[in-house]
Amino acid sequence: MQLRTLVPTALAVAATAAVGGLANRSTGTGRGARSPWFASLRKPPYQPPAAVFPIVWPVLYADLAVTSAATLDELENRPEQRRRYLAALAVNLVLNGSWSWLFFNRGKLATSAVAAGALAISSADLTRRAAAVRGAKAAPLAAYPAWCAFATVLSTHIWALNRR
Repeated sequence: MQLRTLVPTALAVAATAAVGGLANRSTGTGRGARSPWFASLRKPPYQPPAAVFPIVWPVLYADLAVTSAATLDELENRPEQRRRYLAALAVNLVLNGSWSWLFFNRGKLATSAVAAGALAISSADLTRRAAAVRGAKAAPLAAYPAWCAFATVLSTHIWALNRR
């Protein structure tokens, strides 16, 4: 894997994580993962403990950065395919960062459930694209759409439990 590919890919993924993390903090909106607003939401029994999220997301982000950089390296001599992968990655990162803002910063439970679904579809598409290029070497990326699908179910259930 080339550093000239890994560094910008990792920076883009890290920026997405930072943007999402900012939305997750309780701000002037009174929302965030540790806020009274979030604590007051009814949640399904399968809601993971809060300690799970800061473990899972960095692993998924690292995997996304490394797998995407390696995929882009392999697509170096296929500019059109490389451009399409970069576009799919950009869309995915925007959707990823947007979910936290919709859910935590704005408290838009229904909209964030839809955004989570779009992120799960985008993540599955990104994994499909990486697997088409790298085969089994892209297999670890499958954890990302699996987690996003779980997040979609969880977000949708939280929305359903808290509709007023």
